[in-house]
Formats: sequence, structure tokens, C-alpha cells
Amino acid sequence: MPEAASAQPVRAAIGASEFDRDTALTPRAPGVYDIDLSAGWTIINAVNGGYLLAVLGRALADTLPHPDPFTISAHYLTASQPGPAVVRTETVRTGRTLSTGQASLFQHDDQGREVERIRVLASYGDLDSLPDDVRTTAVPPAIPPMEQCFGPEDGPTPVDGSSAITERLMLKLDPSTLGWALGQPSGKGEMRAWFGLADGRDPDPFALLLAVDALPPTAFELGLSGWVPTVELTVHVRCRPAPGPLRVSITTRNLAGGFLEEDAEVWDSADRLVAQSRQLARARLG
Repeated sequence: MPEAASAQPVRAAIGASEFDRDTALTPRAPGVYDIDLSAGWTIINAVNGGYLLAVLGRALADTLPHPDPFTISAHYLTASQPGPAVVRTETVRTGRTLSTGQASLFQHDDQGREVERIRVLASYGDLDSLPDDVRTTAVPPAIPPMEQCFGPEDGPTPVDGSSAITERLMLKLDPSTLGWALGQPSGKGEMRAWFGLADGRDPDPFALLLAVDALPPTAFELGLSGWVPTVELTVHVRCRPAPGPLRVSITTRNLAGGFLEEDAEVWDSADRLVAQSRQLARARLG
């Protein structure tokens, strides 16, 4: 068989991808972990909030007796920067089916003072133990086939250092939510895309924490530009995702007083709603 015909794309296994390496923590003491936050997950020079949530999510998975995040709420206190950080976790309660914990990530500022960047409260369980019964009115988002969608590679060359995260993602955006890129935002506050990791790693619960915060802000389709920093983000993981690309749909219904909400749904290749989230973010007006 000719070599070209037999070649297949190399897919990173869960546990062996760049995402896994960059969210791995080193235990220092019980409930205390060191990590070097990677510059590869930055957007406009700040570390992406979904990546940070995955880091703290992994720390809590190591601390708590249950393996999977069911619900995790994060308050982003100060902007995280690439470089050394420490995560401290605490077990709040343990039960038969759920355990609850909290975690905070700290870095040092220019004066050497320790600053808390993000604080989370989360409940963990075992997704594999959930019943199969589903009763829902939710339907998967209508997104064109992947070959009819567009990624960052199809647009202008980004500013250096402003979008390093896009090099680590497989992101194909629905053309109907790309008016902002052409200078013609729709005003609808919607963003939809196919989502995966660039190295082909299949999704798991921690990748879902990244997925809900990895698309361009819906504020772009409202005619705004610039950084839209997250104030608070809550994610509900509903089931373990099937292998293959995810579909992410995000909507904003209300921008008021310089703040907006983003409601996200994440669907897997088996047409299951695997994660939901809501965040409050600050929008730059004018």
C-alpha cells in the first residue's frame, strides 16, 4: 500500500496531549499544588478562563474522593498571567454520591505579594454511575458541516501574543455568527462552532470546562470589540462526552450596565447535551 494512502492523522490520547501536560499539577503538600501556567492558552495576553477552570478542576479531582466535576462555579478575582502559580484546595464535605470542595489559584505580583487570581466551589461525583434516563426539550444547535465553517486560520494574521490559544484548538465557526469578522455584526449575540483540541485528543469532563469559554465573545456579534473578561462562570457537566468533535452554542440576551451574560450548551458527537454554563462578563462600551 502506498505510504500516503495508509497515513492517518495522529491523535493524542487522553492523558498524553498538550492540554493534559499544561493542566498537570505537582503536589507540594496535601491540598497544595504547583503549576506553571502555559503562555499557550492566552488571549490578549491573559490566561484563558476555561483553561484556568480546567487546572483547578484537576486539582479538586485529586483532592476529592469522586473523579468528575458535576458543577463548578468560579469567581475570577484578578487576571492570571503565564508563569508559576500555586493551587490550594479544601474538602468541604464528602458523601456517598457527591463530594464538595473549594480551590484557589495564587500568583505573586510585581512586588512579590501573593495575589488570589481565581476561587472556585465545586461538587464532584462519578459520571459513569448516572442513569441513562433523559427527558429533555433541548435540541442540538444547527451548525453547518465542518467543511462549510471557518477557523482562525481562514482570517487575517492575528497580532503576536494575542491569540495563542487558537493554535491549540480545532475551532470552526458557524458563518452566520461571523458577521463581526467582516465588519457587519448581526446584533444577535450568538456564537456557534465545532470545537476540539488541535492535537485530536478526544473530549473529557475537563475539556468541557475549557470548551464553554473558548469561542470568541458573543459581544463581538453585538458590535463590541476588545477583551471581555469573565467575572463569574458556572459549569454543569451532564455526562461524559463521546469521542469526536463537540458543538458549542453560546447566546447573550441582555447587555446592561456594561455587563452581559453568556449561556453555553455543549453537545457531543452522539447528540447529547454534555455541558451547560452561564457566565457574567464585563463588556467594554464605546
